[in-house]
Amino acid sequence: MDFTSPPLSLKDNGFSMATPDPFGTSKDEMERLAGELKKWKERVEKAEKAKADLFLCKVSADEECVKAEEELIKLKDFQEKQHKNIIMSRETHERELHVLIEENAELKREIEKLKEDLAKCSSGLSRDGQIKKQVAEMKMKFSHMEEMKNDYADMNTHCVFGVTTKLPFRLNQNQALLTFEDEEVAQRLIKMGKHAVNLDSKIADVRVKPFALEMGVKFELHVTISGKKINVSEVPELSIPEDWMRDKLELTFYKSEQGGGEVENVNYDKQSRTAVITFLRPGAANGLARCTKYPFFVNGRCYRLSVSPDTDVHLEKFQLYCGISKKTILLKRIEETEDDEESVQDMIEIHFQKPSNSGGEIEKIKYVSKGVTWVWFEEDT
Repeated sequence: MDFTSPPLSLKDNGFSMATPDPFGTSKDEMERLAGELKKWKERVEKAEKAKADLFLCKVSADEECVKAEEELIKLKDFQEKQHKNIIMSRETHERELHVLIEENAELKREIEKLKEDLAKCSSGLSRDGQIKKQVAEMKMKFSHMEEMKNDYADMNTHCVFGVTTKLPFRLNQNQALLTFEDEEVAQRLIKMGKHAVNLDSKIADVRVKPFALEMGVKFELHVTISGKKINVSEVPELSIPEDWMRDKLELTFYKSEQGGGEVENVNYDKQSRTAVITFLRPGAANGLARCTKYPFFVNGRCYRLSVSPDTDVHLEKFQLYCGISKKTILLKRIEETEDDEESVQDMIEIHFQKPSNSGGEIEKIKYVSKGVTWVWFEEDT
């Protein structure tokens, strides 16, 4: 047998046969597997798309979460601020309420004081309409010599004194009074009401108030010194009749070297040991009034008589008045500090002198850190 001959071909013999699958898989099976593969590819694509969608949703959710956290932080900050504002507002309201309560109490005290002053005025009014009021001892200011109303000289001395009492004001603890040169500065500060004053260690919110002064008195004192009469006191007690004493007094002043002259009348009171000598000639008493002690000889003994001019005193243009200082302001609610009173007063003065603080030049200032004090106001002439 020749093995080099070509292999036998079935096609050549008219037969057709497919090449067998080495794995033994048929065409139908291959098509089925191809269909399955296509389905799995579609499923994978859908899964990949779903995965991408889920990733995008996660990214969006993360962004929303971040935004929500930021909003939550903002909300917490807002709530904290609101809480702080509520606390601060409550504290402010409590402070203002405390201040109002104190001011109300102070107003009540001022009302009671005004009632007392009114009661004093009422008690000083007598049934006949005359006013009675005690006036403290003071220095009188001579105003002028009163002109004589008649053509002839009566030789009397007529004087007029103007009397104006000082107006008192009670300055309480942690208060200050400032008097400015310009009243417009004081009125401007009063309209502003509140002022933040730097007292080194703290800022003090002080209140500026006008204030009413206590009652004052103003009148004219008219004094007439007689040129014809003198008053005699310390007349010695002697065992002689009253007529004899009158005669001796008349004779004594008739012969006086300091003046005197013919006596018109001697009004002697033995019980009070006083006498009023009236001369006939106007001006005769002027020289004797300068002599406070005058020799008086009786029964060989020398006594000393006290001599004084005879005066007539009466009031005119009497006025009771209260007032409000236009150039002075009252500072209240000055908080206590560790600094001494003088240092705090200097800091207050510096603050209210600055034009940037609506201030101006200060004439006087008085600050009280402890206790109370009285200040006095005089009429601005």
